[in-house]
Amino acid sequence: MLRYLSWRVVFRVALVLVAAGFLYFTVTFVQVWRAARSDDARPSQAIVVLGAAQFDGRPSAVFRARLDHAADLYEDEIAPTIVVTGGKQEGDRFTEATAGADYLVSKGVPDSAILRETTSHSSWESLSATANFLEERGMTRVVLVSDPFHSLRIESIADELGLDAVTSPTRTSPITGASEWWRFFTETLRVGAGRIFGFGRLARHGDRVGKLVPGLGILGGPSGVV
Repeated sequence: MLRYLSWRVVFRVALVLVAAGFLYFTVTFVQVWRAARSDDARPSQAIVVLGAAQFDGRPSAVFRARLDHAADLYEDEIAPTIVVTGGKQEGDRFTEATAGADYLVSKGVPDSAILRETTSHSSWESLSATANFLEERGMTRVVLVSDPFHSLRIESIADELGLDAVTSPTRTSPITGASEWWRFFTETLRVGAGRIFGFGRLARHGDRVGKLVPGLGILGGPSGVV
């Protein structure tokens, strides 16, 4: 009888935990989705473009959409400086930041208005490095540019790093349909886990977190640099 009651208690506790987890990630999903629909651009000190793939110096379609939006914000005098971020993969001749900067110059943005962060391979690394060299210049007020589904996480990371950040996502990203909804799902997991473990800790130990929490293996490795 005692064993039966103890198993009932365990079962009920497990149900409560599952329900709480489901509710937590459902609320987080709604927040990710709402952030994707918002554009909070306001006068700032810098526009920060999250890197994406480049092909031998040519930004991918995803990256171009982000860069085009950043150029529009610059033309609207949202900020006098654009920071392009992203390192390079093994075998690449160009960094994402270099490819992005060259593209912006081709669109009429003065090279003197562009700063390059050329070492990162994830959203955390990009924003951490950017926060460091912007702080050296006395700059903390920024507008973050990426794909819509990425907005809540990069704003949360920036807040953890001490940046006064808002997001202004591109509306011309080629990522649509099922691919976009998959990214909403993965962003929900990353934001939910980041709030629990800390975004910096998650970036450094994502693989370990994935092993500890079944189903969250996707948290390991590069994130947000499409």
